[in-house]
This record gives sequence, structure tokens and C-alpha cells, in this order.
Amino acid sequence: MRILMTAVALASFLPVMAQMRDNTERNLKCSEGNNEGRRPRHCEMREQTVAYSGQLNIDGRTNGGVSVKGWSRADVLVRAKVDASAESEGEARSLASQVRVDASAGRISASGPDRVEGRGWSVSYEVFVPHSANLQLTAHNGGVHVADVGGQIEFTAVNGGVHLARLSGHVQGRTQNGGLHIELTGSRWDGEGMDVTTTNGGVHVQIPASYSAHLETSTVNGGVSTQYPMTVSGKIGRQLSANLGSGGATIRLTTTNGGIKIAQI
Repeated sequence: MRILMTAVALASFLPVMAQMRDNTERNLKCSEGNNEGRRPRHCEMREQTVAYSGQLNIDGRTNGGVSVKGWSRADVLVRAKVDASAESEGEARSLASQVRVDASAGRISASGPDRVEGRGWSVSYEVFVPHSANLQLTAHNGGVHVADVGGQIEFTAVNGGVHLARLSGHVQGRTQNGGLHIELTGSRWDGEGMDVTTTNGGVHVQIPASYSAHLETSTVNGGVSTQYPMTVSGKIGRQLSANLGSGGATIRLTTTNGGIKIAQI
């Protein structure tokens, strides 16, 4: 029975995988810009490949962003950008050398010296994972980007925007002080659905033509505008609830202070 259930689950996921991209391009890098008017800085990239254990927690609470990309490989590539600043370039380099990035036991996190006046460090991540990965993500003073993954995905961000592209499965999360940009793919949502919210930021969702799902949106201080053909009962104001196509899983997008824009791709 377990083999049969696994086969059924895999068969339902295959159409989704066909719409997902096999991400291999490495984009995160140390900037080449100058530091005029800022403290001396040292930046370095670190990479390591680890096994995927069925669940991956990425703790980005070190003033950096988190980007997760699905690929066709079974392992996980962790790319960490370690950025340190101090009173001199030598001190910044020394500070960066004391920052430890740990990727083991299904968890990615960073630790380092206490931050004091005139000295600071941050770590941002670019992580490549299997398409079916289950994720738990945290970011502080940085955004969250997840693309081409179809598992159980949870995220929390503070002071950063969120970009979710070509996902499936069960997605839920929230950000404070950042917008939400959602890009759907395929002909319907495969999985339990999506429930994401922001406190201070707008919501922009792009939906393919002939897409099937149940869409719910709401805002407290803002409006809802749509360029996507749909049948809605009543006037569109600050809330919208509608079946797209033949309906299906619920996609719920909410904001407190911000507008909501629905567009067709």
C-alpha cells in the first residue's frame, strides 16, 4: 500500500516538475562596489555540498537574505556570502574569519563574534535543493526568495520582501515590512495550497491563463485590482474571493498596509 501511495504522489507531482526550472546558475556574489562613506569591508564566498535529509531549516537571522532554488540533483549546495566591516580592512578580514557557517543535520546557520560598535558581520545564502524539498526559512533584514520547489514550505521574514516563483505543495509564511511577489505556474496548484501575508507591503501575483485554483485576497489599508479574467460576486474593494477555472486548492494572499495587484502571464 505504501508503494502504491508513493507512486500516486509521484505521478501527481510530475506535471509540476515539468514546469519547474533546473536552477544551476550561481548568482550570489560579493559586490564590486566601493565603500566610500562606509567602514572598511571584507566579503568572501563559501560553498559546501551536503546531503538532503528530508527537511532543511535555514536560519538567516544574521542580517542577510535567503534564496532557495530547486534543481534536479539529490544533494544540497550551500553558498554563503560572509560580509564583515570594521575600523580597518585587516580587522574586517579577521572578523570574517571568525564567522562560522554550519550546514549539517538538516540545518544551515551562522555564528560569530558579538556585534559591537564599529564592527559587524552578516551572512546571506543561496541554496540549491531538490525540487521536492521541505523547507523552513527565517530571514532578518533581508528578503526571502524561493523558486521551483514543491514541498512543505514555511518562512518568516522581518524587514525584507518575499518572492515565490513556480512553487507547489503547502506554502505558508509571513513578512513584516516587505512586499510579496508571487508567480504561479502550470494549469493548477498542486498540493494543499498557499497562505502568505505581509504587514507593511503590497502584494503582486502573476497567474497563467486557464489556471484553476480558489483565490482569496484581502487588505486593510489598500485596494485590490485585477487584470485577470474571473467571475466575482459583488464589488471588488478590499477583499476578493473567486474560483479560477474549475477551482481547486486555496491560494490566500493578505496584507495590512498595501495594495493587491492580480495580473495574467
